Amino acid sequence: MSGKILITGGAQRFGRALALALAAEGYEVSITYRRQRDNLKDLEEKGIQCLQADFSSTESINAFIKNFAGRSRSIRAIVHNASDWLPESDRDDPAQVMGQNWGVHVQAPYLMNLGFTDQLKLGAQEYGQADIIHITDYVAERGSSKHIAYAASKAALHNLTLSFAASLAPQVKVNSIAPALLMFRETDDGEYRKKVALKSLLSPGPGADEGIAAVKMLLESRYMTGRSLALDGGRHLKTA
Repeated sequence: MSGKILITGGAQRFGRALALALAAEGYEVSITYRRQRDNLKDLEEKGIQCLQADFSSTESINAFIKNFAGRSRSIRAIVHNASDWLPESDRDDPAQVMGQNWGVHVQAPYLMNLGFTDQLKLGAQEYGQADIIHITDYVAERGSSKHIAYAASKAALHNLTLSFAASLAPQVKVNSIAPALLMFRETDDGEYRKKVALKSLLSPGPGADEGIAAVKMLLESRYMTGRSLALDGGRHLKTA
């Protein structure tokens, strides 16, 4: 395997695991991170380029696009994994909650897909194909009473999948992965884990490997675009 892959939000959890897995297969991996973290050194020691990026404003998104485009002649794939999990609450300004969710989940992928189109098409020439993968969410289909803005922005990200798949074909494939819970946090207690387990037909929290396998399948596929892979443990069939 070869070619440059950009993973946004790659400093922790699934993004970090994906970066390590793809780097181990020979890809030239770059990640973005929002805040400085101690574990970035470990990634850099494995040859992974770590770039600070702020996706909270149009100006900062465009600055990152200009910076990364100057470093990258071609791009094999972009995985839009950066995410915010901001709920509605009495103490938050609803406009700010929506604005931040929308900026990270919609505006940043939208501008980056447009901004890196030339590099992606050149990547398709060099490697036979190029990919954009949007990490959406199970709630994009059914909404969320506690994370309304988050669910709406993830649904919009899925819609970007459809539009970009049509506009960038046949050089660039564009797909989504819509997980429910892949990985528990260390701070998740037993009661929470038990509650989540009741929501799916299969065991919750299968781990990063499930998402990594989905990304690899999309990278290897030559005949799938404009689709979403649901990694939700059969939640849509759960009746109790």
